[in-house]
Amino acid sequence: MLAANLAADLDAWLRLLALHDIDGLAGAEPDTMRFRLYHLPARLANHARRRWLRIESTSPLHHPPG
Repeated sequence: MLAANLAADLDAWLRLLALHDIDGLAGAEPDTMRFRLYHLPARLANHARRRWLRIESTSPLHHPPG
């Protein structure tokens, strides 16, 4: 129960501090936040002692370089 309360508090603080000015996410339910923020089509890749987050081109967060 402590872990569930901690997760709910972290979601509430995330909405309050980081998502307050984004339409659709400021008052989002936990299911909406999970599907729009936490489930990203991406891979974490290690290369040359660095970590790279590779976001798939089908994701709405993908911005091609350049």
